[in-house]
Amino acid sequence: MWNMLNRIRSTYREFPSKFWTLVGASFIDGVGSTMIFPFFALYITHKFDVGMTEAGLLLGIFSVAGFFGGLMGGALTDRIGRKALMLFGLIFSAVSSVSMGLVNVYVVFFPLVIAVGLLSDVAWPAQSAMIADMLPEDQRPEGYGILRVARNVSWMVGPTVAGLLAAQSYLLLFILDAISSIITAAIIYRLIPETMPERSPEAKSESLAQTFRGYLKALADGSFVSFLFISIIMNLVYIQLYSTFSVYLRDVHGIPTQGYGFLMSMNATLVVLTQFSITRWTKRYPAMIMLALGSAFYLTGFTMFGFVSAYAFFAIGMLLVTVGEMIVMPVAQALVARLAPADMRGRYMATFSLAWTIPAAVGPMAAGVILDNFNPDLVWYLSGILETFAVAGFLLLHLRLRMRLASQSIPKPSRPLPAEPSHGDTG
Repeated sequence: MWNMLNRIRSTYREFPSKFWTLVGASFIDGVGSTMIFPFFALYITHKFDVGMTEAGLLLGIFSVAGFFGGLMGGALTDRIGRKALMLFGLIFSAVSSVSMGLVNVYVVFFPLVIAVGLLSDVAWPAQSAMIADMLPEDQRPEGYGILRVARNVSWMVGPTVAGLLAAQSYLLLFILDAISSIITAAIIYRLIPETMPERSPEAKSESLAQTFRGYLKALADGSFVSFLFISIIMNLVYIQLYSTFSVYLRDVHGIPTQGYGFLMSMNATLVVLTQFSITRWTKRYPAMIMLALGSAFYLTGFTMFGFVSAYAFFAIGMLLVTVGEMIVMPVAQALVARLAPADMRGRYMATFSLAWTIPAAVGPMAAGVILDNFNPDLVWYLSGILETFAVAGFLLLHLRLRMRLASQSIPKPSRPLPAEPSHGDTG
């Protein structure tokens, strides 16, 4: 027990206080968000007396709008800074959350959802870029890992509280989400400075059009695009965990939704307990090798789903998938920050969101066609084939990139962050 407390204390001292403030703020905002997201489809179908098709249409529109919002956010993050954009996104999120709780006409939800997706999601590239600004390269994987832990803790708290309150009032959930966004915005406004590196005196200022054209530069980066393409293949499989898997368990193996819920709770608990230790271990090795290893865990776990029928074996498969997730997620995010020039981090982060948008748009639908018309186990056999390609792709990209990453020096900002000793120095 004392050893664990000492490790926690040691870890806390290794990171600047502003980083921990951002993590805490993200947790608060995450609790509010997770009060809404898991219950959104239930809310739509209940309040407007529509089916899952109509609710799914709204969710799809929100996802597409969010992608374009992220693209706007990535460009603006590199132009006006991280802090201002995060504050705008949080305040708009608070207003829009209450608005969604008050709308009583189904068709009014369509323009509202588009606006929410576009304007609320402008903030997330700024958060990712801010962490990259705050931390040196060797700490970024751990930093993103810690942020994942905070988000998973919020997933353990938010839906639990919302489940108790939803029976009383869905509107209360939207109000609590808005309050969490306002609290988060206040914390960031008062306690976190702007972190965007200043341009060098020799650098020419960009017009807004030139800032958006920066996306073409990101797409012209062959190594980054190769990484993005392989990540899309990898995530076509991973996205099934949050869509196809629950239906497969229920319809093919007769496992109730509570069984799926337990597996997801196990996933979140493992992330909270072991994410940081795994991330600290992965930083010793080349990023692409770790991504290949994580994909190999995906390959084993997801393929296993197609060969087993006992619940205990599904739990083992989930364990393997969770280990792969804990390896892949922080390493991938840190690698995007490493490949991006300092003045284009926001745009690189936003472009990398395609690694999730495309799988979310294509994966569940394609798997649904297989489930409805063919042997359902084919979903997992094909998942194994896709992950085999992902493993091979990351290994080949490692050979291609190792000289670039080995010789790459991280550009130093011309304006350092405000002087701030680590917790170990203030101790």
